[in-house]
Amino acid sequence: MGDIPKRKIKDSVFTNLFQDKKYLLQLYKALHPEDCSVTEDEIADITIKHILIDADYNDLGFSVGNRLMVLVESQSTWTYNIIIRALMYMVQTYHDYFKRTNQNLYGSKKVNMPAPELYVIFTGDRKNIPDIISLSKQFFEGAKIAIDVQVKVLYQENQKDIIGQYIIFSKVYDKQRRLYGNTKQAITETINICKNRNILKEYLENKEQEVVDIMMTLFDDEQILKAYIKDVKENTAKETEERTAREIEKRTAKETAERLIKKGKMSLDEIADCVPALSLDELKEIQAKVMQFM
Repeated sequence: MGDIPKRKIKDSVFTNLFQDKKYLLQLYKALHPEDCSVTEDEIADITIKHILIDADYNDLGFSVGNRLMVLVESQSTWTYNIIIRALMYMVQTYHDYFKRTNQNLYGSKKVNMPAPELYVIFTGDRKNIPDIISLSKQFFEGAKIAIDVQVKVLYQENQKDIIGQYIIFSKVYDKQRRLYGNTKQAITETINICKNRNILKEYLENKEQEVVDIMMTLFDDEQILKAYIKDVKENTAKETEERTAREIEKRTAKETAERLIKKGKMSLDEIADCVPALSLDELKEIQAKVMQFM
Protein backbone atom coordinates (compact mmCIF):
# COMPACT_ATOMS: atom_id res chain seq x y z
CA MET A 1 0.00 0.00 0.00
CA GLY A 2 1.52 3.35 -1.04
CA ASP A 3 1.98 6.38 1.18
CA ILE A 4 -0.58 9.18 0.94
CA PRO A 5 0.57 11.65 -1.70
CA LYS A 6 1.93 14.94 -0.38
CA ARG A 7 -0.56 17.71 -0.99
CA LYS A 8 0.60 21.19 -1.93
CA ILE A 9 -0.39 23.96 0.43
CA LYS A 10 -3.05 26.09 -1.21
CA ASP A 11 -5.02 29.16 -0.22
CA SER A 12 -8.54 28.80 1.07
CA VAL A 13 -11.03 31.66 1.07
CA PHE A 14 -10.14 32.16 4.76
CA THR A 15 -6.41 32.65 4.18
CA ASN A 16 -6.93 34.56 0.93
CA LEU A 17 -9.34 37.00 2.55
CA PHE A 18 -7.08 37.84 5.47
CA GLN A 19 -3.89 38.16 3.47
CA ASP A 20 -5.25 41.62 2.70
CA LYS A 21 -4.37 43.99 5.57
CA LYS A 22 -7.57 45.93 4.99
CA TYR A 23 -9.66 42.91 5.97
CA LEU A 24 -7.18 41.86 8.64
CA LEU A 25 -7.70 45.26 10.27
CA GLN A 26 -11.46 44.70 10.17
CA LEU A 27 -10.94 41.33 11.83
CA TYR A 28 -8.83 42.88 14.59
CA LYS A 29 -11.40 45.61 15.24
CA ALA A 30 -14.15 42.97 15.46
CA LEU A 31 -12.15 41.33 18.25
CA HIS A 32 -11.08 44.61 19.88
CA PRO A 33 -13.70 47.29 19.10
CA GLU A 34 -12.32 49.39 21.97
CA ASP A 35 -9.07 49.92 20.01
CA CYS A 36 -10.46 52.57 17.65
CA SER A 37 -7.21 54.24 16.62
CA VAL A 38 -5.27 51.24 15.29
CA THR A 39 -4.23 51.41 11.63
CA GLU A 40 -3.13 48.94 8.96
CA ASP A 41 0.49 50.00 9.48
CA GLU A 42 0.35 48.75 13.07
CA ILE A 43 -0.50 45.21 11.97
CA ALA A 44 2.83 43.45 11.80
CA ASP A 45 4.47 40.04 11.56
CA ILE A 46 1.68 38.51 9.51
CA THR A 47 2.40 34.79 9.49
CA ILE A 48 -0.10 32.80 7.49
CA LYS A 49 1.31 29.32 7.29
CA HIS A 50 0.25 25.72 7.74
CA ILE A 51 1.84 23.89 10.66
CA LEU A 52 0.35 20.51 9.71
CA ILE A 53 1.76 20.22 6.21
CA ASP A 54 -0.34 17.33 4.83
CA ALA A 55 -3.70 19.01 5.35
CA ASP A 56 -5.46 22.19 4.28
CA TYR A 57 -5.98 23.76 7.67
CA ASN A 58 -6.75 27.45 7.87
CA ASP A 59 -4.47 28.98 10.47
CA LEU A 60 -3.75 32.70 10.80
CA GLY A 61 -1.33 34.58 13.03
CA PHE A 62 -0.51 38.28 13.27
CA SER A 63 0.57 40.83 15.84
CA VAL A 64 -0.82 44.26 16.70
CA GLY A 65 1.11 46.24 19.28
CA ASN A 66 1.73 43.97 22.25
CA ARG A 67 -0.82 41.36 21.13
CA LEU A 68 -0.19 38.13 19.23
CA MET A 69 -3.43 37.01 17.56
CA VAL A 70 -3.83 33.37 16.52
CA LEU A 71 -6.97 32.20 14.72
CA VAL A 72 -7.72 28.71 13.48
CA GLU A 73 -10.78 27.68 11.52
CA SER A 74 -12.89 24.63 12.24
CA GLN A 75 -15.48 23.99 9.55
CA SER A 76 -18.41 21.56 9.59
CA THR A 77 -16.87 18.94 11.90
CA TRP A 78 -16.06 20.03 15.43
CA THR A 79 -13.02 18.66 17.26
CA TYR A 80 -11.29 19.69 20.47
CA ASN A 81 -8.02 18.93 18.70
CA ILE A 82 -8.37 22.51 17.51
CA ILE A 83 -6.85 23.51 20.88
CA ILE A 84 -3.65 21.65 20.05
CA ARG A 85 -3.56 23.19 16.57
CA ALA A 86 -3.80 26.65 18.15
CA LEU A 87 -1.04 25.78 20.63
CA MET A 88 1.24 24.46 17.87
CA TYR A 89 0.67 27.56 15.80
CA MET A 90 1.31 29.86 18.74
CA VAL A 91 4.61 28.15 19.62
CA GLN A 92 5.79 28.24 16.00
CA THR A 93 4.84 31.90 15.67
CA TYR A 94 6.75 32.78 18.86
CA HIS A 95 9.75 30.86 17.51
CA ASP A 96 9.67 32.93 14.32
CA TYR A 97 9.11 36.13 16.30
CA PHE A 98 12.17 35.67 18.54
CA LYS A 99 14.30 34.80 15.53
CA ARG A 100 13.04 37.78 13.55
CA THR A 101 13.61 40.21 16.44
CA ASN A 102 17.08 38.77 17.20
CA GLN A 103 16.23 37.89 20.80
CA ASN A 104 18.41 35.33 22.58
CA LEU A 105 16.39 32.75 24.50
CA TYR A 106 19.60 31.37 26.03
CA GLY A 107 20.86 34.70 27.36
CA SER A 108 20.30 36.16 30.83
CA LYS A 109 18.18 39.06 29.59
CA LYS A 110 14.43 38.46 29.68
CA VAL A 111 12.98 38.51 26.18
CA ASN A 112 10.09 40.72 25.13
CA MET A 113 7.07 38.92 23.77
CA PRO A 114 3.53 39.91 22.77
CA ALA A 115 0.60 38.58 24.84
CA PRO A 116 -1.18 35.70 23.07
CA GLU A 117 -4.85 35.59 22.17
CA LEU A 118 -6.21 32.35 20.71
CA TYR A 119 -9.44 32.04 18.74
CA VAL A 120 -11.25 29.42 16.71
CA ILE A 121 -13.74 30.41 14.03
CA PHE A 122 -16.37 27.66 13.89
CA THR A 123 -18.66 27.66 10.87
CA GLY A 124 -20.69 24.51 11.59
CA ASP A 125 -23.67 23.87 13.90
CA ARG A 126 -22.64 25.03 17.36
CA LYS A 127 -24.73 22.63 19.48
CA ASN A 128 -23.14 22.40 22.96
CA ILE A 129 -19.74 23.88 22.22
CA PRO A 130 -18.68 26.28 25.03
CA ASP A 131 -17.58 29.87 24.39
CA ILE A 132 -14.12 29.12 25.76
CA ILE A 133 -12.28 25.80 25.52
CA SER A 134 -9.07 24.87 27.32
CA LEU A 135 -6.38 22.22 27.06
CA SER A 136 -6.62 21.38 30.75
CA LYS A 137 -10.39 20.94 30.82
CA GLN A 138 -10.83 19.10 27.53
CA PHE A 139 -7.81 16.77 27.73
CA PHE A 140 -6.86 16.50 31.42
CA GLU A 141 -10.20 16.78 33.28
CA GLY A 142 -9.36 20.25 34.58
CA ALA A 143 -6.12 19.19 36.29
CA LYS A 144 -3.33 21.71 36.81
CA ILE A 145 -0.81 21.11 34.03
CA ALA A 146 2.53 22.65 33.16
CA ILE A 147 1.06 24.55 30.24
CA ASP A 148 -2.56 25.41 29.54
CA VAL A 149 -4.14 27.33 26.71
CA GLN A 150 -7.58 28.85 26.44
CA VAL A 151 -9.22 29.36 23.08
CA LYS A 152 -12.25 31.57 22.49
CA VAL A 153 -14.82 30.12 20.09
CA LEU A 154 -16.23 32.55 17.50
CA TYR A 155 -19.43 31.20 15.96
CA GLN A 156 -22.05 33.96 15.70
CA GLU A 157 -23.44 35.06 12.35
CA ASN A 158 -23.26 38.85 12.21
CA GLN A 159 -23.49 41.08 9.14
CA LYS A 160 -21.91 43.97 11.04
CA ASP A 161 -18.39 42.53 11.30
CA ILE A 162 -16.13 40.57 8.98
CA ILE A 163 -15.90 37.50 11.22
CA GLY A 164 -19.69 37.14 11.34
CA GLN A 165 -19.86 37.71 7.58
CA TYR A 166 -17.29 35.00 6.92
CA ILE A 167 -19.33 32.58 9.05
CA ILE A 168 -22.48 33.48 7.07
CA PHE A 169 -20.56 32.99 3.80
CA SER A 170 -19.44 29.52 4.95
CA LYS A 171 -22.97 28.48 5.92
CA VAL A 172 -24.45 29.75 2.64
CA TYR A 173 -21.78 27.75 0.83
CA ASP A 174 -22.58 24.58 2.81
CA LYS A 175 -26.26 24.94 1.88
CA GLN A 176 -25.51 25.48 -1.82
CA ARG A 177 -23.14 22.54 -1.81
CA ARG A 178 -25.89 20.31 -0.44
CA LEU A 179 -28.13 21.52 -3.27
CA TYR A 180 -25.66 21.36 -6.17
CA GLY A 181 -22.81 19.15 -4.96
CA ASN A 182 -19.16 19.86 -5.69
CA THR A 183 -19.88 22.02 -8.72
CA LYS A 184 -19.07 25.47 -10.01
CA GLN A 185 -22.77 26.31 -9.70
CA ALA A 186 -22.61 25.80 -5.92
CA ILE A 187 -19.76 28.33 -5.80
CA THR A 188 -21.32 30.94 -8.08
CA GLU A 189 -24.68 30.68 -6.28
CA THR A 190 -22.87 31.23 -2.96
CA ILE A 191 -21.07 34.29 -4.31
CA ASN A 192 -24.25 35.80 -5.81
CA ILE A 193 -26.30 35.22 -2.66
CA CYS A 194 -23.63 36.77 -0.46
CA LYS A 195 -23.13 39.80 -2.71
CA ASN A 196 -26.91 40.40 -2.74
CA ARG A 197 -26.95 40.17 1.08
CA ASN A 198 -23.92 42.46 1.40
CA ILE A 199 -21.81 39.63 2.85
CA LEU A 200 -18.09 40.09 2.04
CA LYS A 201 -19.44 42.01 -0.96
CA GLU A 202 -16.36 44.12 -1.72
CA TYR A 203 -14.00 41.15 -1.44
CA LEU A 204 -16.19 38.89 -3.60
CA GLU A 205 -16.65 41.57 -6.28
CA ASN A 206 -12.91 42.29 -6.49
CA LYS A 207 -11.75 38.68 -6.35
CA GLU A 208 -14.67 36.66 -7.70
CA GLN A 209 -12.68 34.64 -10.26
CA GLU A 210 -9.92 34.02 -7.74
CA VAL A 211 -12.46 32.76 -5.20
CA VAL A 212 -13.99 30.44 -7.81
CA ASP A 213 -10.54 29.09 -8.71
CA ILE A 214 -9.63 28.53 -5.04
CA MET A 215 -12.84 26.65 -4.29
CA MET A 216 -12.71 24.57 -7.47
CA THR A 217 -9.13 23.55 -6.59
CA LEU A 218 -10.30 22.46 -3.14
CA PHE A 219 -13.01 20.36 -4.84
CA ASP A 220 -10.29 18.62 -6.88
CA ASP A 221 -8.25 17.99 -3.73
CA GLU A 222 -11.28 16.50 -2.02
CA GLN A 223 -11.89 14.11 -4.90
CA ILE A 224 -8.24 13.03 -4.87
CA LEU A 225 -8.37 12.44 -1.12
CA LYS A 226 -11.66 10.52 -1.33
CA ALA A 227 -10.27 8.32 -4.10
CA TYR A 228 -7.15 7.66 -2.02
CA ILE A 229 -9.20 6.75 1.08
CA LYS A 230 -11.40 4.43 -1.00
CA ASP A 231 -8.30 2.73 -2.42
CA VAL A 232 -6.79 2.32 1.05
CA LYS A 233 -9.99 0.78 2.40
CA GLU A 234 -10.25 -1.66 -0.50
CA ASN A 235 -6.59 -2.67 -0.23
CA THR A 236 -6.86 -3.05 3.53
CA ALA A 237 -9.94 -5.26 3.18
CA LYS A 238 -8.17 -7.40 0.55
CA GLU A 239 -5.02 -7.72 2.66
CA THR A 240 -7.08 -8.64 5.73
CA GLU A 241 -8.98 -11.26 3.75
CA GLU A 242 -5.76 -12.76 2.36
CA ARG A 243 -4.07 -12.73 5.78
CA THR A 244 -7.08 -14.43 7.37
CA ALA A 245 -7.08 -17.13 4.66
CA ARG A 246 -3.35 -17.79 5.23
CA GLU A 247 -3.86 -17.99 8.98
CA ILE A 248 -6.74 -20.47 8.57
CA GLU A 249 -4.68 -22.58 6.15
CA LYS A 250 -1.73 -22.60 8.56
CA ARG A 251 -3.87 -23.50 11.57
CA THR A 252 -5.59 -26.32 9.65
CA ALA A 253 -2.21 -27.66 8.47
CA LYS A 254 -0.86 -27.72 12.03
CA GLU A 255 -3.94 -29.56 13.32
CA THR A 256 -3.64 -32.12 10.50
CA ALA A 257 0.09 -32.64 11.13
CA GLU A 258 -0.50 -33.05 14.84
CA ARG A 259 -3.09 -35.80 14.24
CA LEU A 260 -0.79 -37.66 11.82
CA ILE A 261 2.15 -37.43 14.22
CA LYS A 262 0.04 -38.80 17.09
CA LYS A 263 -0.95 -41.81 14.96
CA GLY A 264 2.76 -42.55 14.43
CA LYS A 265 2.27 -44.32 11.09
CA MET A 266 4.08 -41.77 8.89
CA SER A 267 7.53 -40.21 8.89
CA LEU A 268 7.92 -36.43 8.99
CA ASP A 269 9.02 -36.48 5.35
CA GLU A 270 5.79 -38.24 4.38
CA ILE A 271 3.73 -35.83 6.49
CA ALA A 272 5.51 -32.92 4.81
CA ASP A 273 4.32 -34.23 1.45
CA CYS A 274 0.74 -34.32 2.76
CA VAL A 275 0.90 -30.90 4.44
CA PRO A 276 2.91 -28.63 2.10
CA ALA A 277 1.95 -25.51 4.06
CA LEU A 278 4.41 -26.51 6.79
CA SER A 279 8.18 -26.75 6.58
CA LEU A 280 10.13 -29.69 7.96
CA ASP A 281 11.41 -27.52 10.81
CA GLU A 282 7.83 -26.57 11.74
CA LEU A 283 6.85 -30.25 11.70
CA LYS A 284 9.77 -31.05 14.03
CA GLU A 285 8.54 -28.39 16.48
CA ILE A 286 5.03 -29.85 16.39
CA GLN A 287 6.44 -33.35 16.90
CA ALA A 288 8.45 -32.19 19.94
CA LYS A 289 5.35 -30.70 21.53
CA VAL A 290 3.32 -33.82 20.82
CA MET A 291 5.97 -36.07 22.35
CA GLN A 292 5.89 -34.05 25.59
CA PHE A 293 2.32 -35.19 26.22
CA MET A 294 2.65 -38.83 25.13
